[in-house]
Amino acid sequence: MTAYTHAESNVRKTFLFISFFLIVLIGFGWLISKSTGNPVFIYGFSLFASITSIISYWFSDKIVIGMYHGEEVTRESNKDLYNLVENLSIASGLPMPRVYIIPELQPNAFATGRDKNHAVIAVTEGLLRTLDRPELEGVIAHEFSHIGNKDMLLGTVIVVLVGVISMMSDLFLRISAFGGNDDDRKEGNGLFFFLGLAAAILAPIAAVLIQLAISRKREFLADATGALITRYPEGLASALEKISSDNHRMASANSATAHLWFSAPAKKENFIAKMFMTHPPVEERIAALRNMDL
Repeated sequence: MTAYTHAESNVRKTFLFISFFLIVLIGFGWLISKSTGNPVFIYGFSLFASITSIISYWFSDKIVIGMYHGEEVTRESNKDLYNLVENLSIASGLPMPRVYIIPELQPNAFATGRDKNHAVIAVTEGLLRTLDRPELEGVIAHEFSHIGNKDMLLGTVIVVLVGVISMMSDLFLRISAFGGNDDDRKEGNGLFFFLGLAAAILAPIAAVLIQLAISRKREFLADATGALITRYPEGLASALEKISSDNHRMASANSATAHLWFSAPAKKENFIAKMFMTHPPVEERIAALRNMDL
């Protein structure tokens, strides 16, 4: 898969996921309406689904940056970092993104935003303290690759929608458990409650599986493209070694955003956890970089 076809695939996946999200929430509304005998829920959930889809597309970057308390960087506030990002912007042929620093000691980074003209690159304080300049260039070039490949569009939309689906599932369970009356149950609406119960349990699982189904190959592609931007694969490989050996935990780690980060923020310490890794093994990424022939 080329970078171009990968980018087009990510756009299609984004709108497929938003469609899935709309169907799930409208379905919840219909099931609650049937189980409680109150048709207002179908209209309320339909409106909520539409509004949330729009918000997730246009403002997901602000939501994610807000989750991690990012502080925007200017040329005046951090000249070295700003100039480094600006140079890589020129080298990659992409517009200059907004740059943020995340107050976390774990060395890490991510890219977010709906398109290349509204992109954000965020780095943690730990990344700036841990890496030297060639290594930092490698990581940020990797994030530029995600912008060019439109990985961050799909990733940031998923962060918002997975969270909303989980929240709405919980709301369904609460309303269905206490809503309705005996007459509704006698008329057979209890059946819709049990159907809704199954949907409320399965929908969040399906959403997470879709999140995990985003190919891990996107990281290999971003590594390769980032190395092509800097023309120095060893910088990125060395960065991966340092980051993987760092023992700092992310204080504000969130499983919904794990796939956005350069390196998985949570340490995988058991077999089950490793089955649901959002990133390829670091050893494989390093080996692929060191076997590149530029």
